[in-house]
Amino acid sequence: MPDNQTLPRSAAGTPTRPADASLRVRAALTAAAPALAAYAAVRAVGLLVFWAWASAAGKDVFHLLGGRWDSVWYQRIAENGYGYTATLPDGTLHPDLAFFPLLPTLERVVAALTPFTLQGAGVALAWLAGLLAAWGIYAVGARLYGQRAGVVLAALWGVYPTAFVQSMAYTETLFTALAAWALYAVLKDRWIVAGVLCVLAGLTRPSAAALIAALAVTAAAVLVREWRAGRGQGLLRRNARMLLGVCLAPLGWLAYVVFVAVREGGVFAYFEVQAQWGNSIDGGKALAAFVAGLPLPAALGLCATLGLLAWLLVLCVRQRQPLPVLVYGIAIVVISLIGSGYFGSRPRLMMPAFPLLLPSAVALLRLRTTARAATVLAGLAIASAAYGAWTLLGSGPP
Repeated sequence: MPDNQTLPRSAAGTPTRPADASLRVRAALTAAAPALAAYAAVRAVGLLVFWAWASAAGKDVFHLLGGRWDSVWYQRIAENGYGYTATLPDGTLHPDLAFFPLLPTLERVVAALTPFTLQGAGVALAWLAGLLAAWGIYAVGARLYGQRAGVVLAALWGVYPTAFVQSMAYTETLFTALAAWALYAVLKDRWIVAGVLCVLAGLTRPSAAALIAALAVTAAAVLVREWRAGRGQGLLRRNARMLLGVCLAPLGWLAYVVFVAVREGGVFAYFEVQAQWGNSIDGGKALAAFVAGLPLPAALGLCATLGLLAWLLVLCVRQRQPLPVLVYGIAIVVISLIGSGYFGSRPRLMMPAFPLLLPSAVALLRLRTTARAATVLAGLAIASAAYGAWTLLGSGPP
């Protein structure tokens, strides 16, 4: 649960000056340096394996990272704005309004201010956001279980099976960075900062609903706890900043839903657009149908994987993760599984659920030596790199 820290003050009792804040940021960055180095190292392994594999196959590495699938849609929006609709051979329509605006906006700004093309801007933003995400993940892990846990957690996120997407011009790293820092802000009782970050997350991906739920559920728990403790008098006034942060949280997502509704002339236009892409909430029917349609060995393997995922969620609960972290992780998983979209995208959609890795991070710390933990992470980095190279070079969209 979030603590009740106040804004830092100097010895004289006056609010901290900007220079003091700058020093605190530098100190925080210095503390996070091992985590950022570990994350950069495991991602470098992934990129080197991919580069070698792609070069041997005669493929353009930069095009594979920034010029295919969803990346192209974001860059088209950055260049021309919204308004493009692709017609598939079966006659179905795929409008670009399914893609949220923050990443293409940033791509356009970076391309205008630097020598980068839109494709280069997309890849650069993904890499920079990956570092910011690793920093935020480290900050959450370090606050909950200590600095070493934060370092291991950031490294584990970098060796996630679909971590290759973190190097692509996709929104995963940007969204995860915003989510991690929003959760950290809640843990520090900085609700307005968390609300603003949640607004930006809501302009990045629809899965911001998980982050919005994390803030709302946590705030509700705080209010209920104080009410039951007999502190009902002045309850709302005392928690005004928390309530403001919660009210801010959904505004980014709602703003885009309203934008699509106005543009398309229908209250439910946003949901209709998503349905055209095959994205809707079906309660898990599509997942069940996919499993049922597999050969028996593959179906059993997938069920075992889903069972492992459920076990990880149980471990997160047993670990007594703070409520906002726990709700966010569970909600990301649930959102990823109850939709009707393409099955192959589900592991990628779950990648922002970094709290799932907290039990593993703590378990790695129980190894007798740092060298053993580093060996495990190195092995995972190589496995993740091989899987990523194989996926990008032949198996289809991530």
